[in-house]
Amino acid sequence: MESMNMSIDITHCPSCGSSKIKKVRGPVSHVVEGETYTVPGVTYHACPDCGERVYDGEAVSKMQAASPAFRGALTAR
Repeated sequence: MESMNMSIDITHCPSCGSSKIKKVRGPVSHVVEGETYTVPGVTYHACPDCGERVYDGEAVSKMQAASPAFRGALTAR
């Protein structure tokens, strides 16, 4: 089965409507149950006007794979 390209291209921020939203690549950090984890090399769209971040399916999958919240669910399969 051929994999789908889940990349998205956004020209306006879905939250504030700004056209300044840009595709960026960098680390993303989150806190789950007091534990901070960082995922390097995540590609997403960031709005400099309101701070909104928009992640595509590939970015979400990458963050879920690194998240302590999903560790048990992924290893239980």
